[in-house]
Amino acid sequence: MRCPRCREQRDRVVDTQPTSDGTAIRRRRECLACGARFTTYERIERQPLKVIKKDGRRVPFDRDRIRIGLEKACEKRPISSEDIERIVAEVEDEVHRLYDREVPSQVIGELVVERLRDLDSVAYVRFASVYRAFEDVTDFVDELRPFLKGRRKRGRTAVDSSDTGAQAAQDGPPST
Repeated sequence: MRCPRCREQRDRVVDTQPTSDGTAIRRRRECLACGARFTTYERIERQPLKVIKKDGRRVPFDRDRIRIGLEKACEKRPISSEDIERIVAEVEDEVHRLYDREVPSQVIGELVVERLRDLDSVAYVRFASVYRAFEDVTDFVDELRPFLKGRRKRGRTAVDSSDTGAQAAQDGPPST
């Protein structure tokens, strides 16, 4: 392993731990030449997997593309890098478990969307808007509708009597 600072190959392992999902070993290293510390990950080498794009092209599976997409969607959100790495590892494991040689890109996108939906609604909508190629605002509204319904249900349980008149005005005149 070369030191990222001085490019020396001599180092020592300071700490070794499995990742939280158990798919890799995290090693903390120290360069013997300059003293810099850096982290490496050891993962199982898997059979190469191809991703079938929407236009039919086949490209090599690259976990970093998933991570980059997640980082963009989660930018300025209270989501840790460990959460992002966990999602990447879960998606990669599931894809390798379900597919031997080729996987449609839509499957990867849906696996990411499922996990983001539970983690952060804003990051979910950001990712979904790019992944599903929203054309206009109605696509956003359609995607947000389930979230808004859930929010209204929670909000109505805490509605006090002063809000009932405002709600009735929004609902329109009572039917007779």
